[in-house]
Amino acid sequence: MIKLEKLNAADIAEVSNIAVRDDQVKFVGTAKEFLADRNKATHLHVVKHNNQVVGCFKIDIAYADSYDFCTEGSIGLRTFLIDAKQQGRGFGTLAVKALFLYLKEYYANYPRIYLTVNAKNPAARTCYQKAGFHETGEQYLGGAAGPQHIMYWDIK
Repeated sequence: MIKLEKLNAADIAEVSNIAVRDDQVKFVGTAKEFLADRNKATHLHVVKHNNQVVGCFKIDIAYADSYDFCTEGSIGLRTFLIDAKQQGRGFGTLAVKALFLYLKEYYANYPRIYLTVNAKNPAARTCYQKAGFHETGEQYLGGAAGPQHIMYWDIK
């Protein structure tokens, strides 16, 4: 069973041990970088399977301040990753599907969530599409690893 939760102190050791494949680091960074990005606007969360941390993600409530394509008042999904040892088991798609209910419960006052997925990362793009994210048909060209597809989902 997949469950999403806010990161708490008890999860930090498990998150620190999340492995990121070398070919994915350019897209999501490392677990250490994930944990270092704590501030009022960036909310850190974990993905658990049977109470074991198998992934993590960030909800950025100030996403619209950094990205012109993000509509006013909307939020962003960043650094969504599943541990390299856990990939291929469907946890990514299940976690993204669980994200929709999670957003409706904890981020219901925001109209929409956006994300960008690198054009060189078709597996992630497919995961988001399968789960229910929609493409805007535009690309974000400011990413360090190249062009990115812009996707969204309406929370409200």
